[in-house]
Amino acid sequence: MRIIAIGSPGTGELVRLHVDHGQHPHQQLWRRGLVVTELLSARMEDGEVVLTLRVHERTPSSRPPRIKHRGIDPTLAIGPEERPVDHQRIAAYAVVRSTRGVLGTECSNKTAVPGLWQLPGGGLDPGEAPAEALMREVNEETGQKVRINRLIDLQSDHWVGRAPNGVLEDFHALRIIYTATCLEPTTPNVIDIDGTTARAAWVPVRSWRSLPWTSGARSLLDKHLDSVPTW
Repeated sequence: MRIIAIGSPGTGELVRLHVDHGQHPHQQLWRRGLVVTELLSARMEDGEVVLTLRVHERTPSSRPPRIKHRGIDPTLAIGPEERPVDHQRIAAYAVVRSTRGVLGTECSNKTAVPGLWQLPGGGLDPGEAPAEALMREVNEETGQKVRINRLIDLQSDHWVGRAPNGVLEDFHALRIIYTATCLEPTTPNVIDIDGTTARAAWVPVRSWRSLPWTSGARSLLDKHLDSVPTW
């Protein structure tokens, strides 16, 4: 992933950087004296995801970005000769609303968090733009068609664990987050059977907190759900 940071309107590009394995984009900018204020666009260019951000200079009152690095699960059984394989995965997710509520997906046993609820979305296929990946994944996981509204966040998560195929991985997740609206909601139906989604549902907005969401999904819903349009 490549990051292009621009300043206030009229100032142009300030920084261009590549997000290497395990690096948090917001932290990289923080070290350069910059704080992210807005995500402007995410596109595919020459086979690489390019994310354009608006930033301002760091001030004494600026808060440093929260870095999520889970390390190694102490219960993980690792052989004496095993070495984790680096794997950086870029994915796109969305806070999706309709007149029926907020769209959620329950993680299956093929994930590290079975039974928890997540926002719909998933990994980008080779050469696929983030917005295209989001609409494809939402359809595969829930059977819904959505209209993308705007970019709202970029999450970075880093840990060592086992992939569904048993391979020990040093895993770096980069998640591009949108808001989206479903204008013609139907009863959600998981099309991609035996994948990472066990089931999907429209969750009433008034009671969404009653479900066991992942920490990342809960944070995004707390912050952005009320601002997502239903039409």
